[in-house]
Amino acid sequence: MRIRLVTLALAIMGCASVTGCASITGCASVTGCASTPPPSAPRAPVQTAPPLEILPDVPRPDLPVKLTSADGRKITVTDVSRILPLTGAISEVVFTLGLGGNVVGRDIAATFPQAAHLPLVTRAHDVSVEGVLSLRPTVILADRDTGPPEAMEQLRGSGIPVVIVDPAWSLPEVTPRIKAIAKALGVPGAGERLAERTEAQVRAARAKAPTGAPRPRVAFLYLRGTAGIYLIGGKGSGADSMIEAAGGVDAGSAMGLTKAFTPITTEALIAARPDVILVMSKGLASVGGIDGLVKIQGIAQTPAGRHRRVIDVEDGSLLNFGPRTARVLETLVERLYAT
Repeated sequence: MRIRLVTLALAIMGCASVTGCASITGCASVTGCASTPPPSAPRAPVQTAPPLEILPDVPRPDLPVKLTSADGRKITVTDVSRILPLTGAISEVVFTLGLGGNVVGRDIAATFPQAAHLPLVTRAHDVSVEGVLSLRPTVILADRDTGPPEAMEQLRGSGIPVVIVDPAWSLPEVTPRIKAIAKALGVPGAGERLAERTEAQVRAARAKAPTGAPRPRVAFLYLRGTAGIYLIGGKGSGADSMIEAAGGVDAGSAMGLTKAFTPITTEALIAARPDVILVMSKGLASVGGIDGLVKIQGIAQTPAGRHRRVIDVEDGSLLNFGPRTARVLETLVERLYAT
């Protein structure tokens, strides 16, 4: 799962000081709030992610590679035999390039089957320095959201090349990210091929959205019911880019939310007026499925809640903005306009 970690953490930590947050953390002002569903609460079936479409012909890395990392540091990569991506999104690119056999560890968001056997060493915003170094990586890949900063400095001090790539939170950022990762690993040609294929698939997925039809308003909700976390996505959440590409209107952005994530209030939900609610599959399950979701006050008062129009997408693929994004977008278009 690729949530904008810093923004999301601040939204959660700051919830107590936000007007109306009692309706999220303690449910004091939300009648029927389903923040902690009972054990018997029904669970929605968890959606499966689209499979990786690994490029044919494993590329031969052309090394050494000298580059300027996204953090401005000059890096030389001489060995990619033991690659350690510190985010699930980067892992997805590395595997799809055909270099999955060189990967030695994974982030919790690397949810695709090819990475399941790898040791878990990081949760993106909570990197285990000891766990990373124990795997003896020859190159570490991360992005600007990876942290904490002290851990990243320790890894740089170890002498292992640490390549930082820019995060991707919209469709236009997918291609530069793929190419940057491929270049760092000495396989720029494979990066070009993967970027071209991904761009073509995104164009094909976007073309499936009907033209001339009313654009549905879609609200992206980040839910962790067992932890009492309820957030609505706005401008820059990542979901806004996917919703717009699918032919919809991001309800959070349309109502003026300028932050990526904002604590949900009844008033905000009613003002958002979503025709459809978009969630991650595990988030939906955490509130007891659609039955539990519509019990959260404010949701039942929306067109989406009244008609139970909820689309859930597998957590590790919705906001990754990588090689599988086109397939996620295709599914989103199909479900958004399903009759």
